Amino acid sequence: MSTPRQDKRQDKRQDKRKAAMGKLGISGRVSLVLILSAGTLGLAQTAKPADSLPPSSSHSDALRDEIVAQERAGLDALKTGDLAIFGASTAGDAIFVDAHGAATKAEVMEHTAEFRLHDYTMADVRFIPLSTKSGLIVYTLTESGASHGKDFTARVHVSSLWVKRDGKWLCLFSQETGAR
Repeated sequence: MSTPRQDKRQDKRQDKRKAAMGKLGISGRVSLVLILSAGTLGLAQTAKPADSLPPSSSHSDALRDEIVAQERAGLDALKTGDLAIFGASTAGDAIFVDAHGAATKAEVMEHTAEFRLHDYTMADVRFIPLSTKSGLIVYTLTESGASHGKDFTARVHVSSLWVKRDGKWLCLFSQETGAR
């Protein structure tokens, strides 16, 4: 049981945390979520010590190629309109973030029903292996397509977190930030 004085100190600490979170803005919060997600992913994988070992250079290259191929397959599915493939490669607990804010898998699937890519290019792909079964890719996406009956072109910076669960690659987190 805490004393009124301890309660007051704890309330002050919570007020300071809330004020600090308010100053972060959306990009700061997203960065915090990404850091926490990566940390949580790392902690969740400690149950299998072999999975948490840093991948060797050749394994890291193979892991990078595998994850980039998964990302391309998702973009290709948006190009062909095959939302079943896109949905199957997205984790049920995935979170996507763009200029409109955070969205669940269900929300993303609803919004992509009337979305088609006509063309896209991935440039400046960077990769960070997080374990032998997960990794983060960051790249610049130049895309054109149609969304809800309107044509668009965009250039965005994308970060996507991929994890292999039960032998299947799934996107767990993705963020798009408009490029200048």
